[in-house]
Amino acid sequence: MDFLQISVVLLFVILLAIPMAKYLTTVFSLETTRHDRVFGWVERGVYKLSGIKTNDMNWKQYAQALLLSNLVMFIISYVILRFQGLLPGNPSEIANMDSLLAFNTAASFLTNTNLQHYSGESGLSYLSQMVVIIFLMFTTPATGLALCIAFFRGLTGQRSLGNFYVDLIRSIIRVLLPLSVLVSLILVSQGVPQTLDPTAVVTTLEGATQNIARGPVAALESIKHIGTNGGGFFGANSAHPFENPNAFTNVLEILSMILIPAALPLTFGYMAKSRKQGWILFSAMGLMLLAFLCVNYFSEQNGNPQLEALGLSQESGSMEGKEVRFGIAQSALFTTVTTAATTGTVNNMHDTLTPLGSIAPFGMMMLNCVFGGDGVGTVNILMYSILAVFIAGLMVGRTPEFLGKKIEGMEMKLIAMAILLHPIIILVPSALALTTQMGTEAISNPGFHGISQIIYEFTSSAANNGSGFEGLGDNTPFWNISTGLVMLFGRYFSMIAMIAVGGSLLAKKRVPETMGTFKTDNSTFLVILLSTVLIIGALTFFPVLALGPIAEWLTFR
Repeated sequence: MDFLQISVVLLFVILLAIPMAKYLTTVFSLETTRHDRVFGWVERGVYKLSGIKTNDMNWKQYAQALLLSNLVMFIISYVILRFQGLLPGNPSEIANMDSLLAFNTAASFLTNTNLQHYSGESGLSYLSQMVVIIFLMFTTPATGLALCIAFFRGLTGQRSLGNFYVDLIRSIIRVLLPLSVLVSLILVSQGVPQTLDPTAVVTTLEGATQNIARGPVAALESIKHIGTNGGGFFGANSAHPFENPNAFTNVLEILSMILIPAALPLTFGYMAKSRKQGWILFSAMGLMLLAFLCVNYFSEQNGNPQLEALGLSQESGSMEGKEVRFGIAQSALFTTVTTAATTGTVNNMHDTLTPLGSIAPFGMMMLNCVFGGDGVGTVNILMYSILAVFIAGLMVGRTPEFLGKKIEGMEMKLIAMAILLHPIIILVPSALALTTQMGTEAISNPGFHGISQIIYEFTSSAANNGSGFEGLGDNTPFWNISTGLVMLFGRYFSMIAMIAVGGSLLAKKRVPETMGTFKTDNSTFLVILLSTVLIIGALTFFPVLALGPIAEWLTFR
C-alpha cells in the first residue's frame, strides 16, 4: 500500500510537469504569444505605474536590477518587522521583533529560504504575515524563476537574456498568482483557515480557557508550497492540522512544491529545441530523488532500535515526531520532496528522523540540484552539466562544448567558484559553531546528534531550504547573524555567477556539430552527469556526515 501511494504521487508529478513545462516555455517567450491577450493588459498597467522599461538587458544590467530590487525589498521587510507592534493589522497585539531576529527573518524570506527562528502564530502580526512574508513568498521564487529563464536564454542562444522586471512580473502574474489562488480555494474547502479575525478564545470541556491561533493561513500555505518557500504560519508548519488537515491536502502540498521545479528541466529542453536534453536533466534529478526517498523510507520503516530496546513497538516503523494521519509513506515522501525542492516545509519533525533516514534530507540539500527550488535547482544541475562536459572534454583532448557553445576559462572559473562556495559556507560556519560555546550551547541533544543539528542548520541555510533540526535553540545573536549571512551568500553569489555565465555564452557563436562533438542528450551523458554530481558531493560532504548521522547510526547498532 505504501509503494502504491508513493508511485501514484510520483506519476502525477510527471503528468503535471509536462504541460507545466510547455506553459512556462510560452510564458517566458521573447515573442508575442496568445497569453499576452489574457495577461498583457495587467502587466502593462504594472509597468506604467512603476515606470518599468521593458527593453532587453545585458547580463550586468540584469544582475544589477535583481540586486537592487531585492535590496529594497529587504529594507522594507526589516522595517515592518521591527515596528509591527506599532503598525495596524495586529489584533493579537504581537510585539516588535528583535533587531537581529528581524535581520535573520528578512534575509531568510528574501532568499527563498524561510528559515524560522520564531514561531509564526506568536511572532508575527497579520500585517507582517501578509505584507512581509506572503509578499516575499511571491517575489523571491519569481526572482529565482527570472534568473533561471535568463540562464536558459544564454545557453540556448535566444535573442537576449530578456528583462529582469518583465520576467519577475510575468512569473508572479502568469504563474504564481493563478496557481496560488487555485490551491488556496482547495485548502479552504478542506478546512484550512482564511480569516483576519483575532486569536479565538474558547472554553474547553474541562472548563479551562484556550487560545486558538488563526489567520490568513490558506493564502500563505498555497504560495508557501508553489513558490518552494516553506515558512509556516504556525510553528509546527505542515504538521499542524490547520495547515495540513488530511491526506488529500498532504498530497496537494507535495505536488504544489515539486510542480515548477520538475517542469523547469523540461522547459529547458523545449527552449533548446531538444526534448531529449530536458528529459536527461529530469532523469538525473529524478533518479537521485528516488535513491534518497528509498533511504529515508526504509530507514524510518525499519524503526528505531533504541526505542525498541525500551519496549516501544516499532512494527509500524519509527513514528516518533510523525503524524499518525500521514504514516511512514507520506511522511517520507514529504521529507524527501521538501528537501529535494529546497522548500523547507515539514509535516514531521526532522530532528526525530533515524540517523540513516536523516541522510536523505542532508544529501539533497548538500547536492542542491535534486530539482531544487523554483529556478535555482535547474540552474545548479546545468552548472554540473557544464562541468561534466568540461571534464569529458579534457579526457578526450577536445575543447568542451555544451549545446554548440564552447566552454572556456571564464565560464569554468565562475562555475568552480559557485560549486566551491556551497560547501565553504556550510563547513566553515559549522566548524566555528562546534568549537565555540556560542554554537554548542544551542544543542539540545549532545553527542553525534548534536553535531547533526548544527550541520543541518547551516546546510539548510546554504541551500535556501529552511527546514531545521528543531531541537536546536537557534534564536540567539550568533545563530541569527551567522545563518542570515550564509543565506545571503548562498543565494546571491551563485545567482550573479550564473547570470554572468549565461551572458558570456549568449555572446558566443554556435559551433557546428561534428563527429567529435560530445552528445549531451543520451544515456552516456546521464551517467557522466550523475557521477560528477555524486563524486563531488561525496568527496566534499562524506567526512562531515561520518561525524554526525553515520556515527550516530553506528552507536545504535
